[in-house]
This record gives sequence, structure tokens and C-alpha cells, in this order.
Amino acid sequence: MGLIPPMTMNDFFRKSEGVWFIQRTVHHFDLVTDESGESNLYISVIAKHDPRVKTICEQQGIDAGRARGGASFMWQENTDVQEPNPEYAAVLIDVPDDETGQSGKLLRNQGYVEKIPVVSRYWFGKDGILTIDTEYDNNQGQERCWFLTDDFRVRASTVRMMNGVYLMTYCSERRCVSNEVLAQMVQRNLLRE
Repeated sequence: MGLIPPMTMNDFFRKSEGVWFIQRTVHHFDLVTDESGESNLYISVIAKHDPRVKTICEQQGIDAGRARGGASFMWQENTDVQEPNPEYAAVLIDVPDDETGQSGKLLRNQGYVEKIPVVSRYWFGKDGILTIDTEYDNNQGQERCWFLTDDFRVRASTVRMMNGVYLMTYCSERRCVSNEVLAQMVQRNLLRE
């Protein structure tokens, strides 16, 4: 069975829900230290009636009735055994342009590059690649993300700063499966013999 890529942000959030192991390569075009490494990303879907949807929409002056829900993201270094730090978290709210849901705005309670509330533009290409453009106060960012399988996805992003310095990041992301799911996979494979 082939991969069916998500073509709406709601579908993208649902397909992304869970814990992901990320291997990240970062290229700075200045003298900043290397930020390449491994981390975990925790993604949870947020229903459109969650109070965070209304709060974040109000911060951006957008009618919460237009939102379709969203997702919360938390990340931590892979070697960290404690609960994720809420300082390394964000909530994204989907406000699609129309009923197709293939493009729209992402409202974020805090940005990744600058820790301020931000509104991004997103759209899905016919090939299922999600593109997100973000204009910060002092930076511009673009992120592209796509699934290669249901449990493996790729992200590539660029950041252009006001002084012209670029940052490029490539991430390969593998879903972490629970022990229960792992046991089911083992049983399915044993039945194939």
C-alpha cells in the first residue's frame, strides 16, 4: 500500500501525532557554533474547541470560528530523560483559506527563530510537500516538510536574517513506536513466514 500524503493541515497534524526521533544537520553561514544533533519531538493534536485556539486567535486578532484546530509541539535533546521543558514548546493553530484546507495561516503562540507570537502562511503542493513561510520582526524563514512513509518524514528549512546571514537545517524524523505497536509489528512479520 502506497503512502497517501496529507493535503490539509488538519490531516498533517493527525498524521504527525506522536513522538519523533530527529537527526538534525544545521549549516550556519557565519561563525556560530554547530547546532547539529539529535532530539525528540512530541506532537499532540488540539481540537478546534480547545481554549488555546481561542486565546491564540485573539492574540492575532483572528476570529476563532475560522480555526480548524491545531497541534502542540514540544522538543528536547534526545539524551534528556526528564519531561520536556515547556520553554521548548509551541502551539500552532490552523486557519485555512477556504474549505479545501490546502492553504492558509498558521498562528503560533511563539516562534522558533524569535520567541514571539507569529503568523505563518502555508500551502500543500500537489506532491504533498508542505511549505510554511514565516516573517518575523528580524528574520524570514521557510520550512518544507514531507512524509516518505507513514513513520518517516523529512524537513528542510532556511532562515534569512536581516544582516544577510543564512541558516539551513535538514532533519530526518522517524516516529517512535510504543512497545504495544512494536509487538504488533513483530507478530505481523512472524505471520509472513
